[in-house]
Amino acid sequence: MCGRFNLFASAEEVAALFDLMAVPLLAPRYNIAPTQPVAAVRLHPHTRQRELTHFVWGLIPSWAQDPKIGLRMINARSETAAEKPSFRNAFKRRRCLIPASGFYEWAKLNDGKQPMHIQLRDQSVMALAGLYEYWSSADGSEIESCTILTTRPNEFMQTIHNRMPVIVDSADFDLWLDPDAPLAALPALFEPFSAERMTAYPVSTVVNSPRNDDPVCIAPLTV
Repeated sequence: MCGRFNLFASAEEVAALFDLMAVPLLAPRYNIAPTQPVAAVRLHPHTRQRELTHFVWGLIPSWAQDPKIGLRMINARSETAAEKPSFRNAFKRRRCLIPASGFYEWAKLNDGKQPMHIQLRDQSVMALAGLYEYWSSADGSEIESCTILTTRPNEFMQTIHNRMPVIVDSADFDLWLDPDAPLAALPALFEPFSAERMTAYPVSTVVNSPRNDDPVCIAPLTV
């Protein structure tokens, strides 16, 4: 499961990684939680150019009666997303990449759980595989929402959690974002990211509350 992450890299770094036509307006976020807006890169439905937009985190299927269902849809298992009614339409045509500086998981200890901040060793931005969907209410208002795909853990993540987000290599951005890409080619992207390129360290329990959104969330825990 991936239930909390952050994005505090510069807008210029994000624009360069995703080859965006313009540098987006991005404020640093240190504790992004479900139901909050998240930055995401997709192909514009008409121009087919990459664009950075924002979705509500927690996918709301188009057929849902109550948008609160999105609270249960913050993650989708990559192994089954193509078949699940909640995700299969988005999987076919509405795939996105969610930039993240790092993500949090809570490692189980004998006396509780320890929040861990996981990032790439070179501290570069990672691209999480996502799906997005449109939902319209009875009054005509629309919500665009998203979910983050997860996969089995690599050797590094096994010591922290039994799932991890799907991290897409930059060489595979075009394949993942292309709505016309052959679906049979996509599962190869769900292999766990290289363990050698990842690192983690314990952080304070201040990250437990989504109300806390400042650099203290990523500060290494001092003993």
